[in-house]
Amino acid sequence: MPFSKAVKYIKFFIPSFLRKRIRLLALSGDEVHCPICRGNYLTFLPFGLEKRPNALCPNCGSLERHRFLWLCLNKKQLLSGRMRMLHIAPEAMFFAKFRNNNDIEYHPIDKSPENYPEGTRQMDLTDLQYEANSFDGIICSHVLEHIPDDKKAMEELFRVLKPGGWAALQVPLDEKRGQTYEDWSITTPEEREKAFGQWDHVRVYGRDFGDRLRGVGFVVTVESSEREFGGDERFRFGLGKESIFSCEKKPTPQRKPKPFLDVFIFL
Repeated sequence: MPFSKAVKYIKFFIPSFLRKRIRLLALSGDEVHCPICRGNYLTFLPFGLEKRPNALCPNCGSLERHRFLWLCLNKKQLLSGRMRMLHIAPEAMFFAKFRNNNDIEYHPIDKSPENYPEGTRQMDLTDLQYEANSFDGIICSHVLEHIPDDKKAMEELFRVLKPGGWAALQVPLDEKRGQTYEDWSITTPEEREKAFGQWDHVRVYGRDFGDRLRGVGFVVTVESSEREFGGDERFRFGLGKESIFSCEKKPTPQRKPKPFLDVFIFL
């Protein structure tokens, strides 16, 4: 029997929870560590259209970008203390952690909430139904590349972030490109996959992504997995060449009223 056919039979006859237990047993070891679910394994699984080795956690389903984000959030202690958090396209491995954290007032949203954990609210990132200066923290990972009017989405993120707050943003990034690549004549899923790497992407971001964020008002710092971790650590945590655009909204300087004597002098 061909291997692919045997796999189909296994998936049909063996329940998913049992397949997962068998997979975890087969991969038990101590070569790699997932900081999100805290599991240890012989290796992470390959993943992607072009299979990336050591990518997918067999337990929680996290990928390289998720693990790097989690490591950075904790290293910077951004999840400590009481806070109000906005999470766009909430990943399942984070959802329960944030929802069950009594110090976090958690707001998970997406335009298509049926694709995300129950409790995700339907909302368009280009038209957020929140008041300005509403959130202490925002997480938005691999979303902006799907949105035609990404400037409007960035403006909305800036608007709802509190002064002094933080936003952790991630996108697929082609560092060989100086300028982001967009072509609005490309409309079919097949053309988009060929041009942008995925059928539902509308652009490929280049090194100017940080400038786009700065253009709407953010102060931007780029966190790099290659700078934060050595080669052995990157292998153990299953990190690729990942970047996080750490964005801040600086408080607006308050103009001090002139002292009474200064005003009196000019009368």
